[in-house]
Amino acid sequence: MRATTAFNKMLEIPGADVSGVEFTPAGIVVSLRRRAKRLTCPCGWSTTATYDRTIRRWRHLDLGAAQLFLSAPIRRLACQRCARVVTEQVPWARPGARHTRDFEDVVAWLAQRMDKTSVARLLGCSWEAVAAIVIRVVAAHINDTRLDGIYRIGVDEISYRKGHRYLTVVADHDRDGAVIWAGEGRNHQSLEAFYNQLGPTRTARLGAVSLDMGTAYAKATRTKAPGATQCIDPFHVIKLANAAIDTARRWAWNNARGGPSTPSPRVRARITSPKGSTARKVKNTRWALLKDPARLKDSQREALDELRRTRHVLWRAHLLKEELRDLYRLPAGRRPDAHLDGWLARACRSRIPAMVKLSKTLRKNRTGILAAIELGLSNSKLEGLNSKIRLINHRGYGHHTPAALIAMIYLCSGGITIQLPTGR
Repeated sequence: MRATTAFNKMLEIPGADVSGVEFTPAGIVVSLRRRAKRLTCPCGWSTTATYDRTIRRWRHLDLGAAQLFLSAPIRRLACQRCARVVTEQVPWARPGARHTRDFEDVVAWLAQRMDKTSVARLLGCSWEAVAAIVIRVVAAHINDTRLDGIYRIGVDEISYRKGHRYLTVVADHDRDGAVIWAGEGRNHQSLEAFYNQLGPTRTARLGAVSLDMGTAYAKATRTKAPGATQCIDPFHVIKLANAAIDTARRWAWNNARGGPSTPSPRVRARITSPKGSTARKVKNTRWALLKDPARLKDSQREALDELRRTRHVLWRAHLLKEELRDLYRLPAGRRPDAHLDGWLARACRSRIPAMVKLSKTLRKNRTGILAAIELGLSNSKLEGLNSKIRLINHRGYGHHTPAALIAMIYLCSGGITIQLPTGR
């Protein structure tokens, strides 16, 4: 059997035949002969007129221990639709790529499962080539149809680098939290860019948007999607309550030790007394106040019992925190609005500064909190998604540009399925 015939059967290059095989020190070079006579621009316009031609080489999947390259004449054409001279599109490689589609698909499939450095070492290419391939593959798979049929979305931000570098991530609640858009920044312009890409027709169909209590995303939603119901994520509500409990504990501890200033020697001796003091007991209640009562240790339960017996101010703060959590687990027949209004009134009268401040914040967001309970929406999937994004970023030991990280987010969490050459 001739070598060209064997390589034709092994490679099955679409739109081309093997015309020659050369064994070089760099690897095996397979020369191709195009079947099509017409030149096709990446935009779809085609012609028979050739502007010029040259020989180009593409990296293909390795053949055993040898690297394999495809070599073929590639032509340029004067595209009337693009109004410029462009390189023709070939069926075995993506536009502008120096690797074949099969090679890039294998790289993208591995990048979904391992770090880029390991992929580069396994396939014998550079780290930068892996990053560029991921961006190209994602661009080929991500299209505007992913934004069709969106009714309920969740919006959240995630820090990807030191120095307050953030990404805005939008996920679809009805597609199991799949990422449908990601962009740099966390201000209202970032989310407005998503709404602009969504378009006025699809934006008008949005029914609900779950978000945190920040003003930036709320402003963008009011401006671009006024018909969508804004739902305040329960996770952020309880997170604020836990932060208020911790602030109240520090406030009570400072009061017990004689104020926030440096304590006098007598006060310092009382704090470090072996018998224990009010300040010491307050300081040791941190996790007892924050944890779920059903998961408390015996020592933590005893600390709470001590606060209850002494009618300590932190016991009242703890009860307010648990009553707020009860808002999201009310039995059937209980009205969430009545429960929330009663809690706001009790928190406002508690004379605990942190709880008073929390009640003012929640009162401003009352409508969104109740809407989230009514529609059953939360950003829990987005919080899990944020953990996955941090893992992606950590697995790559950081990314040089936001575009590279966004491409990895789409690849791993955007519902993209890469078909390997062996599965076709």
